[in-house]
Amino acid sequence: MVKFMVMFRNPTDLDRFENGYNDFLALIERLPSIVRRQVIGVTGSPRGDAPYYRILEVYFDDHPAMRDALVSPAGQEAGAELGKFPLGSFETLFADVYEEAGGRTEGYAGA
Repeated sequence: MVKFMVMFRNPTDLDRFENGYNDFLALIERLPSIVRRQVIGVTGSPRGDAPYYRILEVYFDDHPAMRDALVSPAGQEAGAELGKFPLGSFETLFADVYEEAGGRTEGYAGA
């Protein structure tokens, strides 16, 4: 499984951010081949304030499915909407996801 992540930094104008984010999310949900999505509201970090406000993770079965979704008409529309956010206010990443049944690693002493 793979995921496309968008990490939004703390907004200076919360109302403007929320409006833009809701428009962006509505377009993301139209992407083909989504396995699941997660919206993460960041509450802090071990050092206090976190640099991120919200993280969106969109999961796909594999890299070709993710690529096809992002270059689809819906993906291009979502990308254009993301481009409306202020420069430097978000980061995007691709990640491989490794999950194990039960959430434990076999053979690990703490398992």
